[in-house]
Amino acid sequence: MQPLYSLKASESANDERFDGLTRLARSHFGVMAALLTTGAGESQQVRTCDGLALGNASGIYPPDLVWRRTDTLLVVPDAHRDARFREHYLVMASPHVRFLAACPLRAPDGAIFGTMCLLHDQPRELDLTQQQVFRELAGIAASLLAREQADAHLEQELGALRVSERRMALAIAGSGTGIWDRNAVTGEIHYSSGWKALLGYADHEVGNRIEESYTRVHPADLDYVKATIQAHFEQRTESYEVEHRLRCKDGSYKWVCSRGKVVERDAAGKPLRMIGTTTDITAMRLMSEQVQQTAALMTDLTNEIPGMAFQYRRLPDGRSCFSYVSAGVRDIYGLTPEQLADNEEALLGIIHPDDLGRYHASFDDSARSLTPWRLEYRVRLPGRGDSWRQGDARPRRLDDGSLVWHGFITDVTERKQIEAELQVFATTDSLTQLSNRRHFMQQLDAELARVQRTAGHCATILMFDLDHFKAINDQWGHSVGDQALRHFAAILCSQLRKTDAAGRMGGEEFAVVLSDAGIDQAVIFARRIQSELANAPVLLADARIPLAVSVGIAAINASDVNTETTLSRSDMALYRAKRGGRNRIECH
Repeated sequence: MQPLYSLKASESANDERFDGLTRLARSHFGVMAALLTTGAGESQQVRTCDGLALGNASGIYPPDLVWRRTDTLLVVPDAHRDARFREHYLVMASPHVRFLAACPLRAPDGAIFGTMCLLHDQPRELDLTQQQVFRELAGIAASLLAREQADAHLEQELGALRVSERRMALAIAGSGTGIWDRNAVTGEIHYSSGWKALLGYADHEVGNRIEESYTRVHPADLDYVKATIQAHFEQRTESYEVEHRLRCKDGSYKWVCSRGKVVERDAAGKPLRMIGTTTDITAMRLMSEQVQQTAALMTDLTNEIPGMAFQYRRLPDGRSCFSYVSAGVRDIYGLTPEQLADNEEALLGIIHPDDLGRYHASFDDSARSLTPWRLEYRVRLPGRGDSWRQGDARPRRLDDGSLVWHGFITDVTERKQIEAELQVFATTDSLTQLSNRRHFMQQLDAELARVQRTAGHCATILMFDLDHFKAINDQWGHSVGDQALRHFAAILCSQLRKTDAAGRMGGEEFAVVLSDAGIDQAVIFARRIQSELANAPVLLADARIPLAVSVGIAAINASDVNTETTLSRSDMALYRAKRGGRNRIECH
């Protein structure tokens, strides 16, 4: 509660009454002085005093004198005999107070406003009747102080209300909003000046009948407006709110938003009074239409581009979703936009199991470093088999801590097929479908590296040369010679393990790398090839052409400087096999 002594709102109105009370008290009790103080303790101040010129003196009571809630009166017959007062400056010096009586002035809640006090320069007593009269006078003073405080609070509230009203008026004036007040019984409706100005009217140019107001509503909106109001009248809605068009004075139409609420009803619930606002939303509607047109254009454009445009969002709690996908999702993933927006699991079930880990890891890496996301991965679509997709997107962190990627998914199946074909073309001998020399040497490089870095790992290289191949070409022609080469390559491939490698080095010369195989195992492999070849001649329509092959074998050593060193040893072994009579196996 605000201290009384600081309130100035109605002091002048009450001062005369307080002066009259103290004069009456002094006269009635026959004392030297009567006074009224406000506040308590060290903050007490003399509000009025009759009989002494105390001015604004403070400290009328000792600072350790505290009124209890049960205290109603203090009487000190002789201050010289009271330890609390005998050294007080009003007792020891002029006016030499001997008698003191005080009554606390209490507010309705029990708080103390101040004190009413009687002072005299001679010792005396107050009988019970005098004490009761004194209490009643103090009660009158307390009532005046309470009224003074209430008036001050009311003035403060009125001041705040006036400020609020001014702010409200300024806000309404600047917001393109008008106010209306409708009598639902008589059909009268009153508009604020701002409402009329909204449509270009002066105050005197708008009537106050609801029937007239309906003539300004666009014909296409009238039934909707009436139905919305009626629904609120019948208490089917909490309030009335509708967007519609109103005709201006110049004949043009403005889009407005009307909001209102029934504020009075009769005992039967029928509406009596309704108050509301009307706000010009023409610019907002125009902006909304432009945004919708732009969004429709962007949607049309993205839907026409092959592929899928998307917005992918990952929330701080780890949840994620596709907040937007274009219509291309049907071609890319075989899903509808609704299926993917509501359930990311539908996509994860389509991604090839061997690529799913890379898919998750790629998004995690992009999120960690805020770098662009790019990934080529496979999907499995019903009835279409495996196909390739390429995703590209850029991440952005939002204020709420979530991450958003905007990007595009394209079908790169055809490109991947072309790349695979080019890879085969670049690494495969077109006649035999074995690795060409260049690719085989890369495989030999890899095997040598494994031998050099892995203790105990062994491998061998075998060089094969078809015997008497020139004679076959000379006798049967090059097409038969090519058939013989393909025939040998097929036998060679049939005996290889997945870890082995074979290639055509040129002409009728072939090479094989046997991983995890020593010389003895290589010899067994070579003999198996010779045996298969002997039992499977090249078959022509009218002839059988037997084939034989010479083999040179060398171990791949960790000490080999390079693959040429390894290859030269197997070449030397092959040379010895050819020189020794052909269809032989030699080891280096």
